[in-house]
Amino acid sequence: MTELEPMRDHWWWRPGWRPSRSFFTWHFTFADQPAAERLVADYAHIFEKLPMLDAVPLRWLHLTTQGIGFTDEVGRGDLDRMIEATRERCARLEPFTVTLGPAHVDPETVQMPVRPAEPLVRVRAAIRDAIADVWGADQVPEAADSFRAHVTLAYSNAAGPADPIAVALAAYGDRKADVTVSAVSLIDLNRDRKSYEWTDVESVELG
Repeated sequence: MTELEPMRDHWWWRPGWRPSRSFFTWHFTFADQPAAERLVADYAHIFEKLPMLDAVPLRWLHLTTQGIGFTDEVGRGDLDRMIEATRERCARLEPFTVTLGPAHVDPETVQMPVRPAEPLVRVRAAIRDAIADVWGADQVPEAADSFRAHVTLAYSNAAGPADPIAVALAAYGDRKADVTVSAVSLIDLNRDRKSYEWTDVESVELG
């Protein structure tokens, strides 16, 4: 087995974050997907034996897509205009199917790549164009080429070796799930409880 980078605690306070602060961002979510539900259930018994991991329940399973900004820095009028511009652009895109998996260890997570990435990138580009409509192209947050399509199944809550996690995943075998993406969600994201939790702001359908 290739030597793995040690795990580190995912829940440190990243720049700009602090208790009670939340963030507007676009995510793909999977709570209504039976295949994703089975996948989460399949891995649950593995994560129960690995206390250094915080498993992500189906309710909070997501694919991070495009941030906008902290909620105390984004005006509601701007947000509404972005939503309408996103809705207009996403109406031109068709729903699609992607495959999650197989799982692998990352220094802060257990995550699954999502393939193919191209249709996800097209939705993200539509969202970025919508933000640019309101704020201008030079004010769109995050780099256009920074997107890495993945879904996290568990977050590391402590520093330590990654080998026990990798061994457990390898013993379980490769697991995958096909999910249909027919909408993208604007959410108000919070991480106060060492978990990414949110309230839904708007769901924009594709097609």
